[in-house]
Amino acid sequence: MHLGTELLIEFFGCDKNVLADLHQIESIMVTAAKATKSHVVDVVFHTFKPFGISGVVVIKESHLTIHTWPEHEYACVDIFTCGKKTIPWRAFRVLKKMLKAKRETCMEIKRGLMTSHD
Repeated sequence: MHLGTELLIEFFGCDKNVLADLHQIESIMVTAAKATKSHVVDVVFHTFKPFGISGVVVIKESHLTIHTWPEHEYACVDIFTCGKKTIPWRAFRVLKKMLKAKRETCMEIKRGLMTSHD
């Protein structure tokens, strides 16, 4: 048994205009969070000068974070969901499509692995 699933994702060849648009990134991340069947608690995003956005969508079930490098058409994302009803891979699919990623890498980690004596 495990308490949560975390996806560590790198998206390459993304649309640089999307990656540089704070409102679009925030909307995409909230859409991705809702796709997991999670409950959004708070949203915080920041634009860096001259390039890039960092943000977090806090969900009742944990969080989704993103960091963008528009000048490199690159974004890294962390999706961490807890509970039996959330499905982080749905967020992955939403993000890949909406960021227009040409390629990606993803590592899935089971968090809070419990043994019978824990």
